[in-house]
Amino acid sequence: MANDGAEALDFLFGSGKYAGRDLTNMPTVILLDLKLPKVDGLEVLRSIRANELTKLLPVIILTSSKEDKDIINGYSLGANSYVRKPVDFNQFADAVSNLGLYWLLLNEALPIK
Repeated sequence: MANDGAEALDFLFGSGKYAGRDLTNMPTVILLDLKLPKVDGLEVLRSIRANELTKLLPVIILTSSKEDKDIINGYSLGANSYVRKPVDFNQFADAVSNLGLYWLLLNEALPIK
């Protein structure tokens, strides 16, 4: 789990404190908040989709934003799903659990070459 958008990008691309990381070991799915410090979520998504190594990774925007422009921008930049975070912690934990079950158990991932 990254603390901000810059750290997320460093992890994904093996830079900064993650320099030398094995880039063949990528996340199965990325849960991305739009309101990240340093580099916002939409810029992180833009960078993910612009890179050959990460362009096909499933990205779920998981955010509190209900703004139509955020939903449209997220899908336009290649998000696979847009989920509003519930405010209640227990509902949030259930939502994340359900997302995990779907993406890790039910969804057919891209074949690894």
